[in-house]
Amino acid sequence: MPTTQTNKGNPLMIQSEIDALRGKVLTPRNHFIDGCTIPSNEGRTHDVLSPIDGQVLTQIAEGTPCDMDAAIASARAAFEDGRWARRAPSERKKILLKLADLIEKHALELAVLGVRDNGTEITMAMKAEPMSAAGTFRYYAEAIDKVYGQIAPTAENVLGLIHHAPVGVVGAIVPWNMPMMIGAWKLAPALAAGNSVVLKPAESASLTLLKLAELAVEAGIPEGVLNVVTGSGRVVGETLALSMDVDILVFTGSGATGRKLLEYSARSNLKRCYLELGGKSPNIVFKDVTDLAQAAKVSAAGIFRNSGQICVAASRLLVQADIHDDFVAELVENAEAMQVGDPLDLNNHIGAVHSLSELDANLEFVKKAQVEGAELQLGGDQILKDTGGYYMAPTVMTGVRSTDTLFRNEVFGPVLAVTPFETEEEAIQLANSTEYGLSAGVWTSNLSRAHRMVAGIRSGVVHVNTYGGSDLTVPLGGVKQSGNGHDKSLHALEKYSDLKTAWIQL
Repeated sequence: MPTTQTNKGNPLMIQSEIDALRGKVLTPRNHFIDGCTIPSNEGRTHDVLSPIDGQVLTQIAEGTPCDMDAAIASARAAFEDGRWARRAPSERKKILLKLADLIEKHALELAVLGVRDNGTEITMAMKAEPMSAAGTFRYYAEAIDKVYGQIAPTAENVLGLIHHAPVGVVGAIVPWNMPMMIGAWKLAPALAAGNSVVLKPAESASLTLLKLAELAVEAGIPEGVLNVVTGSGRVVGETLALSMDVDILVFTGSGATGRKLLEYSARSNLKRCYLELGGKSPNIVFKDVTDLAQAAKVSAAGIFRNSGQICVAASRLLVQADIHDDFVAELVENAEAMQVGDPLDLNNHIGAVHSLSELDANLEFVKKAQVEGAELQLGGDQILKDTGGYYMAPTVMTGVRSTDTLFRNEVFGPVLAVTPFETEEEAIQLANSTEYGLSAGVWTSNLSRAHRMVAGIRSGVVHVNTYGGSDLTVPLGGVKQSGNGHDKSLHALEKYSDLKTAWIQL
């Protein structure tokens, strides 16, 4: 099946290919352990509902502790016998580059499969999922044979060497909103460094990562080096986190789950935990913004694309009082022009909310915001109910105070909280007045102010006169209760390598 790259100049042909893949009947999917597809040891499955129409898409294996233990044992055996860890970095590089090529070859198939599974609009999914994943594997493949050890400045007649060694078995737990992109952020550097991995996808968005594991074996990654176990976090996720044979745990998801993983680490082998726990990101617009219309357009996309289901979504809009009304009006106009609907239709800009429970939670946030005094300027309701799917209108709430629930809590939906401010100092205080610190945006034509804001905002990422779009060359990570550790960039390799000292008497 050709990819959209093949037919990027012919949208009608691309849509026909999308529609053909949409109708593909999906067979039930099993775990991927030791290079094979394996059913749950108890034979249990659970239904996967598509957010597009609320219908059953397929079934996946409902994992048990025994299933997860088998995957961990497979990964441990693969690491200990060195079938991957002791290969030369240049050999691992060749295989990971081949995997990147295979992902690109199957890009449209993977993108449509993912959209049917989690509801992201196809235009975003194609770029952010398979194409991003391919780029991530390629980036770390190219990097790994350029990582050098060091010679320490020791005393005479002593040679001190500092080696980078793979850690062992990595447990990775990834969310449903961008499973391939976030999965690749963790898998690619872990595998490049020579580790074995056990991956636990979200139970409601596992399909693309199961396919990725099959492609990995096709590319030449040895059996047992990458295993995927599906099922609930309460069962297989907990088993993974408590295992004495898992050396590192990497996770993207909720703060509540992150706390449990730290507890499980303490109860087991003190495995290192790297957690990305979401955010409530401020997007700050000053009255000296160079292009108000462009800022409003980018700000609308920053919260409403993928129905707001992005950890760095610009969900708090802080606008200087002098331009508040004009800017909000411009943003609302942009939001109204964004078409919500079937995420496999190239004409739509926004797809589905991932699940009925997420949709209900979003609507409840809107109701509570109104009770607390915020004003509804746009949206606030479920739409397209006749489709059976889970769709919500882009929602803008003004008059949101810093003490309000909508200001402080992560919604993870298409709901924007708007708050005015007067001074630069107030903007920094408002930006920093939540427990989160993942991402932020600043719009100003004053270069000195931009630097002051970057320094003053407690956040892992600060965008200036843009929002989103950073690539693999820079890290993504949070401060405060947005987590620790970093995905992306060469810094990510630090999580998956141990420093080993050799002290040699000459």
